[in-house]
Amino acid sequence: MDVTKIPFFNMLVRRMDWLAQRQDVLAQNVANADTPGYRPRDLEAMDFRALVRDAAGTRGQTARTHPAHLSIGAPQAAAFSSAPQRKTYETSLSGNAVVLEEQLAKVGETKMEHELATTIYRKYLGLFQIAIGRGGNS
Repeated sequence: MDVTKIPFFNMLVRRMDWLAQRQDVLAQNVANADTPGYRPRDLEAMDFRALVRDAAGTRGQTARTHPAHLSIGAPQAAAFSSAPQRKTYETSLSGNAVVLEEQLAKVGETKMEHELATTIYRKYLGLFQIAIGRGGNS
């Protein structure tokens, strides 16, 4: 069974991909902490609304049943793009703007978010296994 065809799992997989790519970018920042003139980079935040639009697009358009309800537009692909950090807290005399404490805090935050997404993914797979009668002890 390809669980990525289920919109919820597809969103989780895309989130984990984004988090893995962010860890790579943050690792490059840490590795270049002593490189003169280096500016730290980070990924643009994922747009949750775009993920929901993509998921809705796989099953057809959503219907707005009440004027007070939110409407969802056409699906758009969310790209992972890296950009220089706009706010840097410190810059060394060599022009390097990497603050190790800041980068390591982002690494820790990204790790926790990845663990959360992995746990949710594992639990939902367990629910599917229970539903089809194969246990689900994961």
